[in-house]
Amino acid sequence: MTMQAGFIAFFGTKDLEATHGFYSNLLGLPLVIDQGTCRIYRAPGGGFIGFCEHLEVCQAGRAPIITLVTDDVDGVYETLIQAGTKVSSEPKFNENYGIYHFFAQDPQGYTVEIQRFERPEDARHFEG
Repeated sequence: MTMQAGFIAFFGTKDLEATHGFYSNLLGLPLVIDQGTCRIYRAPGGGFIGFCEHLEVCQAGRAPIITLVTDDVDGVYETLIQAGTKVSSEPKFNENYGIYHFFAQDPQGYTVEIQRFERPEDARHFEG
């Protein structure tokens, strides 16, 4: 058996509208399904991320980390800063992983990492 239809990761939310504002309005993820108490967004490069009011917001420290890959890390950083989003630091290069990235917090407190792969052998997996 092979899974071929897609992938959705669901997370809990206490405020669907604030979550929508962050992921759709600030980060530009297209809303594909609105089920009333759950909303599903298309993630860059394939797959989906969903947020539901009936699910518990589960986090411990920085986990889980929702990572979105983009070529425009600096542009996303500026957009989030202008919107007053809590970020941990300016974008920086992480030599261990070969990525350029920063961390932010979404309205529910989830850690959101915005990153770009710098090594061509890694980046090729995320080309559109």
